[in-house]
Order: sequence, then structure tokens, then C-alpha cells
Amino acid sequence: MTDARTPLPRGLFGDDVLPLYERTATQLLDDLRAAAARPGDRLPSERAMADRYAVSRVTLRAALAQLESRGVVRPSSSRGWFVAELGLLPEATMTSAAAAPQVQGFADYAQANGLTTAGKVLSATVRPATVHEAEQLRIAPGADLFDLHRLRFLDGLLVVLEHNRLPLAACPALTETDFTTASLYATLRAADPPQLPRIADYSVEARHPTPREIELFEIGETMPMLVATQLTSNQEARPIELTVQVYRGDRYRFRASITNQT
Repeated sequence: MTDARTPLPRGLFGDDVLPLYERTATQLLDDLRAAAARPGDRLPSERAMADRYAVSRVTLRAALAQLESRGVVRPSSSRGWFVAELGLLPEATMTSAAAAPQVQGFADYAQANGLTTAGKVLSATVRPATVHEAEQLRIAPGADLFDLHRLRFLDGLLVVLEHNRLPLAACPALTETDFTTASLYATLRAADPPQLPRIADYSVEARHPTPREIELFEIGETMPMLVATQLTSNQEARPIELTVQVYRGDRYRFRASITNQT
């Protein structure tokens, strides 16, 4: 590491921080309990709730989608959001889920840690999925694939070169989004229907940089690179994202908790 004052990302699975939409969902659930809400009760408008919790509409919709997936609320296409017929979850359910390791995006991590993000889009295209990509994402070979290459920055410091591939059918709005500033996971959560990142198969390996990476990161050929590969699935256990992230070895740290379940 060249500067001891530079904060290090700790990977995309933080067990001690929560993204803003998770915190908003918890606050909303607490308010529903405090108000003794009953099944069938109508929630305030999205605009009113966004103002109450001081979040964007995108973040609020992600929070509502989170609660919907837990059976707490349900949407009506023309009338808004309602407390689900199944009633509110027991007190421990939300707490237990929130305490578990979360699948976080780059922007989620930065926001939770008070860091400023920026991005530089190198390319954003739609192309046919290869046979290998189709197998991993469980789509038809040749299906439309959104292919995004970006440089990602934390507090102005280049941290990662990121390559994202997603089935376009899962979120057509991907092609209309400016990922210079937008969060990929926030865009997925705001999709219709919402695509909530739930499970991620994640691996990390070290290698030498390629000539292109040497140019982009402005490093020497001896600098080790850490390459993280992630296949993320949604709330229905369907793959929605295949990502490769390339980090400078001195600007990335991965942490994980390993538990013996037996």
C-alpha cells in the first residue's frame, strides 16, 4: 500500500455494515410495528415515505421490495403498498436477516462507510450471450446481454476495473442508465419486478497485470492484481449478474466469516 491513510475496501460481503435500503426497510418495519399496523392497511405514498426516511425513490423501492420478499408488504399496481395479509413478521426475523452477511455492491459499501464513489464507463453495450455465459446465467445462447466495463473510484482513488454482464431481460433499464454515477445494484432493485441480489458465489485469485491493466492503473508489471469473480442470484435464486473485478493488490482486502454448521 502506497499511502497508509487510504481506506481499504474489505470486499463485497460486509457483515458489520448495511446498505441504505436495508436500514430503510428496518426503519419502516419498526414504524409499522409501532403503529400496530394490520393486514390490509395502506402505506403512505412512495413520495411521502421517501421524504420521511430522507432517501431517494430508488432506495425506498428497494426497501419496499426487501419487505415484500419477506412477506411484510404487498404492492397494488394502481393503489400503492399495503401491509400483507400474512401480517408482520416476528420481531426476530428481520433482525436475524439483517445480522447475516449481506451481498453488497461497490456503491453500497462506499455509502455505508462514508466514502465518495465515482466511475468511468469504458464501454456499455448489448450483445448476444456466448454459450459459456448462457450456461452460467441460465439464459439462451444468443440472448441479449448487457455488457459493462467501468473503472471505479473511492474518494478519487482508482480501486477496481469492473466487468459486469447481466441478462437484459432482467432489467431493461440498464441500457438507459448512466453508470458513471449510478449504482448497478440500486438499478436492479428498482427494476419491475425488483431484482434483489441475494446469493453470490465468489472467488478471488492473484495474478500479474495485463498490458491494458498496467496502462489503466498506471502501475509496473510487478504489481500483483487480485481478481474477484462473482455470480450473483436474485431472490428467486436465478442468476442475474456475472462480474469480474480486478483490484490492485495493495488496495483490496477480502474478509469472510466461516461457520461450522454441524
